[in-house]
Amino acid sequence: MPRDPTEPVRLTKIYTRGGDAGETSLGDGSRTSKLDPRIRAYGIVDELNSQLGIVLAGELPDSLRAPLERIQNQLFDVGADLSVPFHGADERLRATQPMIDELESLCDEHNAMLPELKSFVLPGGTEAAARLHVARTIARRAELAALEADANPLARVYLNRVSDLLFIYARAANALAGRDEPLWRPGG
Repeated sequence: MPRDPTEPVRLTKIYTRGGDAGETSLGDGSRTSKLDPRIRAYGIVDELNSQLGIVLAGELPDSLRAPLERIQNQLFDVGADLSVPFHGADERLRATQPMIDELESLCDEHNAMLPELKSFVLPGGTEAAARLHVARTIARRAELAALEADANPLARVYLNRVSDLLFIYARAANALAGRDEPLWRPGG
């Protein structure tokens, strides 16, 4: 049966044995070692997406939920971007400047509601905030892996902005729950 054009993929068999020898296929069909930095980069993006799934499965202020659901979908786009070698502008699915602009707008919107920072914030507070902080640290690791993979520069910027937004959302999750942020107390 032909695939419906609205289906991005159709997988009938999950295991293929194609990677059993330590290689895998990239999005352009070429084969590479599973140790390739590109594979590590999109694997960490997948880990980030899974952590956002954990965030979304728990209690979360409604104002944060829809943007995080959209980001989860965009992270699949970023993973697709990272799975294809980048040699400049092309017709592939890539991270784009409008995706980054949207994240910056969300950062500005939610940060404007928060008190000015006068100390570093420790991960924690509400469960949602703690989970968002874990996602933030995974986003930072994904950004570094994308840098190491010599990926699309916009994919790296996107991951950097996602980590910024997740920091702001962790703070917002505490604020919206009426919970004080745990602050770093040097020498404390």
